Amino acid sequence: MAKGGFGGYGGMGGMNMNNLMKQAQKMQKQMADAQKELEEKEFEITSGGGAVKVIISGNKTVKKIEISEDVVDPDDVEMLEDLVLTAVNEAIRTVEEAAAGNMSKITGVGGIPGLF
Repeated sequence: MAKGGFGGYGGMGGMNMNNLMKQAQKMQKQMADAQKELEEKEFEITSGGGAVKVIISGNKTVKKIEISEDVVDPDDVEMLEDLVLTAVNEAIRTVEEAAAGNMSKITGVGGIPGLF
């Protein structure tokens, strides 16, 4: 039976673990910085050829919804609701894609759904 019991994972293992921990801490800071940067951004999304505009922050808070007077038809409220719904959902999707893009830059791995 070999002495040491770990098949040669002696002194070098500790150094590699320290390097790994430093890299993890660096990545964690980069992720926090990227998250903060994303939260400070605002995204502008439109639907209906610009009839409805949604402004959303990087932390998925809808800041403003603008609706063109031309699209306000009391006899067709359903169309307006659809335009607003489309714009809001696209705004959320845009923020999620931006977050995934930031993550892949840091980790080198494609976006992880639900991470942010």
